[in-house]
Amino acid sequence: MNQKAYAIVTAAYWGFTLTDGALRMLVLLYFHGQGMDPVRLAFLFLLYEFCGILTNLLGGWWASRTGLKRTLTGGLLLQVVALSALAFVNLDWLSWLVIAYIMLTQALSGIAKDLTKMSAKSAVKVLVPKTASSEQQERGLMKWVAILTGSKNALKGVGFFLGGFLLTTFGFQGALWVMSGALFIIFLLAQFGIKGDLGKSKKKVKFTELFSKSPEINRLSAARLFLFAARDVWFVVGLPVFLKAQLEWSFNQVGAFMATWVIGYGIVQASAPKFVKKSGAAHASKAAFVWGLILTLIAVTIALLVQLDQFVLYAVLGGLLIYGIVFAINSALHSYLILAFTDDDQVSLNVGFYYMANACGRLLGTLASGLSYHYGGLPACLWVSAAMLAVTSYITIRLPRNS
Repeated sequence: MNQKAYAIVTAAYWGFTLTDGALRMLVLLYFHGQGMDPVRLAFLFLLYEFCGILTNLLGGWWASRTGLKRTLTGGLLLQVVALSALAFVNLDWLSWLVIAYIMLTQALSGIAKDLTKMSAKSAVKVLVPKTASSEQQERGLMKWVAILTGSKNALKGVGFFLGGFLLTTFGFQGALWVMSGALFIIFLLAQFGIKGDLGKSKKKVKFTELFSKSPEINRLSAARLFLFAARDVWFVVGLPVFLKAQLEWSFNQVGAFMATWVIGYGIVQASAPKFVKKSGAAHASKAAFVWGLILTLIAVTIALLVQLDQFVLYAVLGGLLIYGIVFAINSALHSYLILAFTDDDQVSLNVGFYYMANACGRLLGTLASGLSYHYGGLPACLWVSAAMLAVTSYITIRLPRNS
């Protein structure tokens, strides 16, 4: 493996992830404190998720034509612009103008995030050594994907805590300027440290080739859509608002719990290969179904306890930590399978299509989070999550079972 290139890609992804997690907490906690209700808070992130859908689709096509370095550095620089622009928001503006301006900056951040994520994860497929045996190569691919995605999610959790800390320490605008300056330094590292046309396709890719024609990738992408919708339906708005409004937690406490959840999720995700003893896509497909079914049962149990008002604090805090462990294993298996189902020359296109479905799931989950909490509180969010996980399990069982 080209360890220098992998290290730079990983560092860039880590740096971006810290700002992305911190930005989510900054926006959510600050504007909730300014009186925004759950539905309006959810709408702040809709363009963020919608732009991710288009970015993953078109970003994969762009990367296949120009190489992954340009999409990676482009994402980093665009996040610098988004953070800087948000620092100029003025709450004295008309209410609709404030919301529209925030949504626009979040749209830029959404484009930046998915350009960076698609580039980093596609780069792993290209950088894994091809000289090893087939089985060693598959285990190596799962290992490096798990390390990248797991460490990224752990740092996103740190970003949640960082967001609450920066908001308390520097205020809203000061926190944005600190993050913008740090990320610009990381952009310079990636711009001058990565050499060559990493991931550039050997042939010109037509626009009509953007959509996957592979049944296994289509099914995996559909499963990914519902998996992440199931997470975000309680994670984006429902849980933070519940902790702040119902349990009367402080900004730092909310940020700390969200951070703990995502850090634990990331650690488990990085260790996911230990939970799958056999290598290869066929075994990973079977494992994804089993772990998906377990996750569905956990979601139903938590929703039932909260609905019946039994052990609510333990069900929410402890139950969702268990949910996070099983979700992490599912997510890691999916991240491995998308690379196992594709080849080097099509990796950016297929990964882009797959993460387009991921972004669709986040968009669906974000909208459902605000609406579910508004009409039924946290229990409604959890029941919707359980239903979406049941759909994920049904789709996953149809993934290829033969090597």
